[in-house]
Amino acid sequence: MPDWSTVVLFAAAASILVFTPGPNTLYIIARSVQQGRRAGIVSSLGVEVGTLIHVGAAAFGISALLMSSAVAFSIVKYAGAAYLIYLGIKTLLTQEKPAAAEVVEEKSLRRAFSQAVVVNVLNPKSAMFFFAFLPQFVDAERGAAATQILFF
Repeated sequence: MPDWSTVVLFAAAASILVFTPGPNTLYIIARSVQQGRRAGIVSSLGVEVGTLIHVGAAAFGISALLMSSAVAFSIVKYAGAAYLIYLGIKTLLTQEKPAAAEVVEEKSLRRAFSQAVVVNVLNPKSAMFFFAFLPQFVDAERGAAATQILFF
């Protein structure tokens, strides 16, 4: 396991990066404004599940494979952008009554959650974060790299 100074440094650096807005933040804000607090919270949880997928990919080397292939990285990047554009167009074309927008149905919460997972998994910023950022805090003398990445 890493020493405490490394953990504190990681926490400070990660906090700065987490507060930098990106597609995940925009998605959560849009859901919160459109459907209310519950949908925003569910969307945040979906983003975190996507984060767990990225952590697992980084810990087991899948992110390294993605980053080593410009074609694979571009596919993920453009798929993420296309998905966000699709969600935006779908939202613009959907005509809801104002009263219906105030009631958040369980089905729409499941959709918000699953869309948040997809938005995060297809977010190249997240993939690059876990591939480029996490290994900087891994100390080979303190155990397996995958275990340390999972710890962070």
